[in-house]
Amino acid sequence: MQQMTHLPQISPTALAELQADYLKQATALWNTSLGQGEAPAVGDRRFAAPEWRANPAASFMSQLYLLNAQTLSRMASAVEADDKTKARIRFAVQQFVDAVSPSNFLALNPEAQKLALDSKGETLSRGLQHLWGDVQRGHVSQTDESAFEVGKNVATTAGSIVFENDLFQLIEYAPLTAEVHARPFLLVPPCINKFYILDLQPDNSLIRYAVSEGHRVFVVSWRNPDESVKQLTWDDYIDQGAIQAIRVVQEISGQDKINTLGFCVGGTILATALAVLAARGEQPAASLTLLTALLDFADNGILDIFVDEAMVRLREATLGPDSPKGPQLLHGQELATTFSFLRPNDLVWNYVVGNYLKGEAPPAFDLLYWNGDSTNLPGPMYCWYLRHTYLQNELKQPGKLTVCGEKVDLGAIDAPVYIYGSREDHIVPWQAAYRSTQILKGKKRFVMGASGHIAGVINPPAKRKRSHWIGKGSALPADPDAWFASATEHPGSWWPDWSAWLASHAGARKPAPKAPGNRKFKVIEPAPGRYVKVKA
Repeated sequence: MQQMTHLPQISPTALAELQADYLKQATALWNTSLGQGEAPAVGDRRFAAPEWRANPAASFMSQLYLLNAQTLSRMASAVEADDKTKARIRFAVQQFVDAVSPSNFLALNPEAQKLALDSKGETLSRGLQHLWGDVQRGHVSQTDESAFEVGKNVATTAGSIVFENDLFQLIEYAPLTAEVHARPFLLVPPCINKFYILDLQPDNSLIRYAVSEGHRVFVVSWRNPDESVKQLTWDDYIDQGAIQAIRVVQEISGQDKINTLGFCVGGTILATALAVLAARGEQPAASLTLLTALLDFADNGILDIFVDEAMVRLREATLGPDSPKGPQLLHGQELATTFSFLRPNDLVWNYVVGNYLKGEAPPAFDLLYWNGDSTNLPGPMYCWYLRHTYLQNELKQPGKLTVCGEKVDLGAIDAPVYIYGSREDHIVPWQAAYRSTQILKGKKRFVMGASGHIAGVINPPAKRKRSHWIGKGSALPADPDAWFASATEHPGSWWPDWSAWLASHAGARKPAPKAPGNRKFKVIEPAPGRYVKVKA
């Protein structure tokens, strides 16, 4: 009985209030269903079709479901427990609530029923075909995957592969201007996704934008690991990955100093690599850009609910170098499924209803095609990353970690830094991205954009969408909210602000190179290369 007192619970007062509110709203809903008042409009798009309001039983059911869902969510928020336990309870309740929506079941969905009747069962037949196809593919289709081909209508910016090893291919992009800045520009994308999120289409490609701004652009295209490289470690990704890419760009360009950018996990990898080089007395970065990247893992966003000692030990026991079967791969579909269930209504149940119950083919959407093009990870690398960053938050502590034989001190990186965070980012909260300003010692600029982890980053100026915030002067207080209180909102993309900053560190312009690579690093194949086309 002593242990029971430590279990999460809701105070009797809070529970009584929730019960009273629920009974009041349920009574009003019941009276409305009996014709004693007009039914309120349902704003939830799952119940937006006219069939839900035309059918009294369905209308009542949808509104009762929303009331129940709201009450369960309030109960989860009212639980008295530590922050992590409360977050896990809220997440579990939300998963349950989203899964049991009446819209997800043919027997309860009047819109799907009408479509089936009107089509004489054709929608159900198509839905079964879609279901069987997804069973064979191993995931719920979010887009028409046949509509896209990497290198044909996504990832089409012209370039060449000028280097490759077991970890990555290095792409050098063809210049779009007669002159380019003297210092080259290296982009390190996340290794948990394909790089072409930065090069989906010509009109929203950050890569093409940088090339058009007169930069000599190189991009790391990570290999999609298979069984032959399942033993690779975090040290390998630093040494054979980011550091090797820096070396090759230096040699091809003839420049000791290069501009660098890391996106998401790529930012963590790049910063670690620069800290390792700093420990060796090298400072190759003329500038460092970090896009939605974590260096301080104190606030991991929604991903924090998954990570604890038990979870990491389980991963180490099944995927790590000391597991009974030896190193194993973390398969990309597992990661993709996890990320989809962070937004289940948008990325799971929406397609279950559309694809299977309504028999609709998902529309062609390049972003969702990329989202489904998952990558594997070597188990030892993944386990090290989980333990030393997400679980123990050691990367930010000077000298705490040894990587590639060197004590890591991020504060030893001597370079100006541009740090970007997205205001609605649920994976890397903008406040967590901001905390890199307190770790890195170079001259820093922090900018916050609207929207989320991907949409906030991929926001080209020509679209004239969203907005961004710039702080007052050069002050970067320790409290992110103090920075935001004095920040000014600006309409449109943050790209021009970043481009002007990057140009100030890129050196004078000179004639663009006539050919990619050099005598030592010759063209291997056209961009985007072979590695990015390998499916998990």
